Amino acid sequence: MSGSATETPDDRPGLTLFSHEGKPYRFDPGALCLELLPTGGPGAFARYEVLHEPADLVVWAGRSRLADGLRLTVDAAELERARTLRNALFLLTADRAHGRPPRPEHLDAVNAAAAEPPLVSRLEPDGTRSWAPGATGTHLLSTVARDAIDLFTGPYAHRIRECGAHDCRLLFVDTSRPGRRRWCAMEHCGNLAKVRAHRARRAPDGG
Repeated sequence: MSGSATETPDDRPGLTLFSHEGKPYRFDPGALCLELLPTGGPGAFARYEVLHEPADLVVWAGRSRLADGLRLTVDAAELERARTLRNALFLLTADRAHGRPPRPEHLDAVNAAAAEPPLVSRLEPDGTRSWAPGATGTHLLSTVARDAIDLFTGPYAHRIRECGAHDCRLLFVDTSRPGRRRWCAMEHCGNLAKVRAHRARRAPDGG
């Protein structure tokens, strides 16, 4: 994973992340469920944790690709379940990206969250979309888990990938028409790779 998972609002889909040097870049993982992954992770990725209290999950939801206007209530138990689901999704997605079979415990975590009632959207008289009142962290996690099931069983499941940079572990689904996306973001790891390649071409033989 490259840089911190701090997010800032933006009209484009995805998240604004920051590199180790503090430079912002836009990362669109291509799916709601994958937007949860940069908030932390299992093992060594715990150092990127940003879901420290229930309010942090509310903030994440507001910055995700969910429609605006969601009024969410999250308690401590739901926050813990969010981290559990996030860690399972992280490992499940990494396994898929590298062609490894899914592990039963990760599937169980996703299926358990998906079994709960999801967020409920509704149509307003002015033609806009809003959310039914009473939304909870449990509803949010069910929606995220169901999105993961749709992704892993859908037409882009074979395009789940890890960033091609050797020091970046960001995961995404390539929804582009040509299907040749390699980097978490062209403006970040893509540009760094271009710079390294340019320097290598200019280096003297054996240098």
